[in-house]
Amino acid sequence: MALLPALWAGVLLCVAGLATPAPFAVLDKAAAGQVVGHIFAREAPLSLLLGMALLLAARRSALARAVWGQGSQFSLDMGLALGTLVCTVLGYYVLQPMMELARQGQQGALSFGQLHGLSFSLFGLKIVLVLVLAWRVGPVVASRS
Repeated sequence: MALLPALWAGVLLCVAGLATPAPFAVLDKAAAGQVVGHIFAREAPLSLLLGMALLLAARRSALARAVWGQGSQFSLDMGLALGTLVCTVLGYYVLQPMMELARQGQQGALSFGQLHGLSFSLFGLKIVLVLVLAWRVGPVVASRS
């Protein structure tokens, strides 16, 4: 479980740095948008699964420490994992349907560009949260070697 945040961070960085820019380099804008949409349709459930797994692991660890009188039942790692889940739910499951409506001309309070910017920001925040989780468990993995 200790390597999970690092692996997840790698996936997110590959999506952000390689998988999503590449279609825009070789396809027309509409086709590239469809490809990127398919990438995020697979990334979002994976992020929910990994975020929940890390949240449960952090909860178990925090509870064990609390039972021994060594801390709270809520930990920073739990907060970071919860943050990744919020970013995923808001960024994909809330904003993506709104972006689709905006793309079809059914303008809501925000334009497609504004919604895209919010989604982009939430994805970036999720990357930062996962990197912090990976950094926090890194010393644990290194000390076991």
